[in-house]
Amino acid sequence: MQKSINKQISLIETTVDELVKADHPYRKILALVDFESLTRSMRVLNPKLGRPGYNLVAGFKALILQWMEDLSDRQLERFLQENTAAKLFCGFTLTEKVPDHSYFCELRRKLGTSKIGKLFNKFGDALRNEGLVSEVFTFVDASHLISKASLWEERDKAIKAGEEKLNNLNIRDYARDKDADYGCKGKSKYWYGYKRHLAVDAKQGFITKAAATKASVTDAKGLKYICPKQGMVLADKGYCGSVAGSIIRANGCHSGAILKNNMKAKNRDKDIFLTRIRMPFEGVFSKMDKRVRYKGIAKVQYQVILQALVHNIKRLIKLETAPPLIFG
Repeated sequence: MQKSINKQISLIETTVDELVKADHPYRKILALVDFESLTRSMRVLNPKLGRPGYNLVAGFKALILQWMEDLSDRQLERFLQENTAAKLFCGFTLTEKVPDHSYFCELRRKLGTSKIGKLFNKFGDALRNEGLVSEVFTFVDASHLISKASLWEERDKAIKAGEEKLNNLNIRDYARDKDADYGCKGKSKYWYGYKRHLAVDAKQGFITKAAATKASVTDAKGLKYICPKQGMVLADKGYCGSVAGSIIRANGCHSGAILKNNMKAKNRDKDIFLTRIRMPFEGVFSKMDKRVRYKGIAKVQYQVILQALVHNIKRLIKLETAPPLIFG
């Protein structure tokens, strides 16, 4: 009888910290990233949001988990309810009520793309201060973001209205997402949605800049949003033309774009050298989610930036000698 009572008391006194293993990746993130310091600028917002009055820092950590674990708002609510490590990461106790799914939508609206962008840049500045980003070589590329896989309903509306077919001249009149359009890469890759543009530092593979555009914006024109301010820009043949060249020169950089086979300045040995530098970081573009969760360019920009921040956090904890980041 006495043993049973002691066991019950022990269970009551158990904390989240005791239940999460010492080498859990979430613990390493908390050791390397001071979220209180990182999110200091958020204090100008209402510090409490939601019916129970949740702390914004805890909410921001939850948004990080959402993209880290690829969860919807409802899945995130359940994840926080059932996962002890998630409670530890966000700062919730075992018995504390966690936010419901509507809280995350309201928090995204309150933060906005601009504030998320500032947090991403602040994180990047800390990486530079620790020497983890050098921007001697920066690999840039763009990848597709699919807003909707099929447009049969929109096509039927267009035909009924007398249109011959859907294209970028009329898609805005029939689609619910007025910012999305058709994109093409190569001769056979078409999609409807947006395009993600990323700049990756070739020292450790951290994303230094991220942007979203309409799908119809060419890789070269999108370079103006992500071009570094120094070093050499590594890129594929989509960036070897005059448009990208002008942007690279205007930012004080050198072009490391692979030239097309019919160009007079083509140097295959140089191309092999540049390809070897960028090859370890090709996966940054290929492994990211290609689906759009939201409507409108501003919300898609939020998605792209937060995904880039999550990538940098994951990359940070993989480094064996990564120092704790200091945020000014």
